[in-house]
Order: sequence, then C-alpha cells, then structure tokens
Amino acid sequence: MANLDDMNTMLKDLTDARGIPGDEKEPREVMEKYISPYADDVYTDNLGSLIAKKTGEENGPKIMVAGHLDEVGFMVTRIDDNGFVYFQTVGGWWNQVMLAQRVTVMTKRGDVTGLIGSKPPHVLSAEERKKPVEIKNMFVDIGASSREEAQDFGVRPGDSIVPYFEFTQMKNEKMLMAKAWDNRIGCAIAIEVLKQLKGEKHPNTVYGVGTIQEEVGLRGARTSAHAIKPDIGFGVDVGIAGDMPGVSDKEADSKLGKGPQLIIYDASMVPSKGVRDLVVDTADEQNIPYQFASIAGGGTDSGSIHLTADGVPSLSITIATRYIHSHAAILHRDDFENAVKLIVATIKNLDADKVKEIKFD
Repeated sequence: MANLDDMNTMLKDLTDARGIPGDEKEPREVMEKYISPYADDVYTDNLGSLIAKKTGEENGPKIMVAGHLDEVGFMVTRIDDNGFVYFQTVGGWWNQVMLAQRVTVMTKRGDVTGLIGSKPPHVLSAEERKKPVEIKNMFVDIGASSREEAQDFGVRPGDSIVPYFEFTQMKNEKMLMAKAWDNRIGCAIAIEVLKQLKGEKHPNTVYGVGTIQEEVGLRGARTSAHAIKPDIGFGVDVGIAGDMPGVSDKEADSKLGKGPQLIIYDASMVPSKGVRDLVVDTADEQNIPYQFASIAGGGTDSGSIHLTADGVPSLSITIATRYIHSHAAILHRDDFENAVKLIVATIKNLDADKVKEIKFD
C-alpha cells in the first residue's frame, strides 16, 4: 500500500472500523477522535448518534451536516448442530455479491473470522445452477465443528457480522477502494467541514453529525435532528455512479471525479428548492464542479431530517460511488474534497436573512 497522507489515514480509520446498524461503537469512536479538535462540544443522543457542535454566531441559524456511521452487514440469528452460523441481513444486500466473501463475527470474546458459504454447484441440478443462491440458503462457516465449539468461540445470536476489507489506495492514487464508503465518506465530510471552519467566521452554528441506523430506516437522523432542531439540513452520503460497463446514461449518468452529486429527488424527499438554488449558485460562483442526480428508490438521512419538528429545509449532497452495498466500493478523492469545499462555502452564506428567505421561497 502507498504511504498514506493524513486525509487517507483518516479515511482508512473510518472505513476499516466495523459498525452495522445497532452496533456503531467503533466508527463513532473514530469519528469522535477526528472531529473533537474542531468542535466546541461533542455529545451523543440517547440512541448513539454523535453530535459535534461548532459555534460561529451564537444566535445564528443551526446548520446540520449529517453522515451515517453504520454500514450494511449481517447479524447472527442461530447456530446449527454442526457449528454453522445462520444470519439476518442488516441493511440492503444483493445476493450475487455475497458468496465466498470473508466476514468477521464480532463476539464478546473477540473477533471470529468466517466465510459466507452455500451448497456447492457440483451438487445442484442444472436448473438450480442457473439461479443466484437465495440469501436464506447461505450461512457463515467459522471453522467450528459443533454448536458447542461455536459457542466456545463466543458466538451468539445478535452478534454483528461485518464484511472484511482493508482500505486500499489504487494505482491511480485518487481512486480509493474500501468497505463502508456507505457512509463513512459522509462522516469524513462532516469532520472535514468542521476542520475547515476552525478559526473562520461563519454566521451560524454548525453541527457535524454521525447518525446511527440509517441503513434500516434513517433512524438516528430522526433522533439527532430532534436533539439539534436545525434550521437547515444537509444529508451527506454516497450516490450511484454510472461510469461503468453496461450502465446507460438514463439509468445513472454520474461519473467519478466530476464533482459531488446534488440530489434533486429521491424516494425519501423532494429537497428544498431554496437550499438547492443556494448550493448551485455557490458552486457556480466558486467554480466547484457538481453533478445533478435523482434516486427513484431509496433515500438518505435528509429524508428524516427534513421532517423534524415543523420542518427543516434540506438537501442531500452525495459522492458518486461504484459497487455500494457490497464488500468493497470505489470513489474518487476529488469528489470528497469538492463536496467539503462546497458545503463550507454554502455555510458561510447561510446567515439568518438567507435562512428566512429559503424558508419562504
């Protein structure tokens, strides 16, 4: 692996951390370590979302920048007599990307390495071999010979099962491959936004947030937004990249390295026109590249944030990423850096008058 600079070291620490929905302790501790030097106050809500507050103008508008701590993974549901572990998906998985992948079972006695297995093709009928294996017919092989041995390893129902993959800088050093880009890149954006605002004047109070349980229903965004009661919300996440074989422009037209995506529509939210226009105008003024995208199915934390209390004008800003919801995904570092630049520039424009104008636009 190439020598990593400080930014890539942070991205490695965030993505290598293990945290499926409901068990986000590791990524929360990493995010807390990196964001604390730039925040006036760091605390959690009662479910475990991390909130870092940075005051610019004491009574200025409250701006929430939220990435989610959790990643898609699995949970142990039972162990059979022969020591094979059965599991529940936690978050959305596509069965074609799962078989023969290495995983880590996080037990009370430490990590147990396993592999997702199924019946081999050699014993399947010709008809069965044509079909993808259903998730319900998969299991995790941890090398145990009995239920008792698996239990001796510390494995029990409810334990997290996490994809195993190490952060990798590719030959093109701006292309970064890792597990959990969905959505540790959003957490990294929140950290970096607070870092770039350190010592800068801004007319508001900014909250960098690492939410929990986004992948199972945008849950931590709801509780943390209730705790903050923001005036404006930004959900920062990954989006769909279309620059690969077989994907047409009409299915997805975003390209890696061409700027952050501004989500003009998704299944969880029609974004605030006022916030969108401000972000677009800011990007144009500052010559920051961006791409428009829409997601017909699925949503981001903005979907919960914008429905908080009596409503929060919000927009999702995302990073085009290949192969999300799998063991490994790829994104472009320039898109991350430009997303940070764009959000910081927008925050500097978000004074009380601008927020009032947005709310009544």
